[in-house]
Amino acid sequence: MSKPNMIKTYRLQKAWSQEQLSEFSGVSVRTIQRLEKGGQGALETLKAIAATLDVDIQKLQNMPNTEEANMNTSQASEPQDPEAIKLAQAKAEVQELKGFYSHLSTYVLVMLLLTAINLFFSPYYFWAIWPMLGWGIGIVNHALGVFNIWPKFGKDWEEKQIQKRLKK
Repeated sequence: MSKPNMIKTYRLQKAWSQEQLSEFSGVSVRTIQRLEKGGQGALETLKAIAATLDVDIQKLQNMPNTEEANMNTSQASEPQDPEAIKLAQAKAEVQELKGFYSHLSTYVLVMLLLTAINLFFSPYYFWAIWPMLGWGIGIVNHALGVFNIWPKFGKDWEEKQIQKRLKK
């Protein structure tokens, strides 16, 4: 049985709707709604959702004892349908890329507008440089994460930290 709101929590962290999670994972919207309300889900369904949300399947299941947790961990590490998991991961990566390009295009449009306002109302002082620099730092940080250019705090780091905490 899945934990109530855990799927919803991870879904909302990615700012996805139930429809988007359904599309990316291949699980019906109705099933996602049922799981978010605490209903039971098949192991394959939970695997697909966990892979799409990029979380460990244990986080989506209630683990009554450590023996069962170890058994489910070994099952989760050997997916029965690797193609479905690869597809879900690819869709999630494309969604991240789309989010970055959306962020970048918003930045460009807002900065063009601010530059026009700056040049029209105060052409002798270019104050628009300050929001450009501030927001630009955010754009660069987003790009570093999406394109894994500087992997210090990338997905590999996240996985290592998760494994480290699971061993405690």
